[in-house]
Amino acid sequence: MTLYAEIATLIAEGRAFVLATVIESAGSTPQKPGSKMVVLEDGSLRGTVGGGAIEFQIIEAARQLLASPERTRTLETHLTHELGMCCGGRMKVFLEKHEAPLRLTLFGAGHVAREVAALALHVDFRVTVVDARPEWASSERFPGCEVLLKDPADHARALSSDARDCFCVTTHDHPLDQAVLEALLPKPSAYVGVIGSRRKAERFRMRLAAAGVEAAALERLRSPMGLPIGALTPAEIAVSIVAELIQVRRSASPRK
Repeated sequence: MTLYAEIATLIAEGRAFVLATVIESAGSTPQKPGSKMVVLEDGSLRGTVGGGAIEFQIIEAARQLLASPERTRTLETHLTHELGMCCGGRMKVFLEKHEAPLRLTLFGAGHVAREVAALALHVDFRVTVVDARPEWASSERFPGCEVLLKDPADHARALSSDARDCFCVTTHDHPLDQAVLEALLPKPSAYVGVIGSRRKAERFRMRLAAAGVEAAALERLRSPMGLPIGALTPAEIAVSIVAELIQVRRSASPRK
């Protein structure tokens, strides 16, 4: 498999990586401009830029880049003076971060969820839809998404998550919404939101607190979900929700 095919596979799998490209070299170096290497979060590699101390230095710089807010970095090294290699040349390497897309799970497969899924896919979220109703949860209604024909509350209780997960709760039933939120709020996530009015949001917070959800978890709940743009139709509501998801992804200032 060529390196470009490997990169395409990593992107399709939603894995983060850094692409390291030799952009300048002088003197005796193990690789010349145009040589490329992919570094994954665990330090594993695809391709090579020469091995030895220079490659180790690039791997370490790439892993630091993955953990930082920066998107690119340039590394310039004299192989003999700085690394003790016998080559005697100099290399400049450009590091470019390719972040894993945030995962968005939609609990409920109704009209708003359908619009949110389509728009979220278009802006590079990986979307999963969960609903127990086969007439709603289908690949025909949600092309490009993973569709799970399961009870949303059961799935919420069973799933494992991390800080790159986003959850939107849009089920057809208020008690089901609450059961899903009770399961999700203690889990790590980037975003947890539930659709509804401000009045519904206040009632939910009271009920969730009574059910034992900690105050710090309740603070993370986005409800009403979406940016306040006066949205009315399912498509408009989807725009407001996905805009808020983008705001979170880009680490923009939260809404007031």
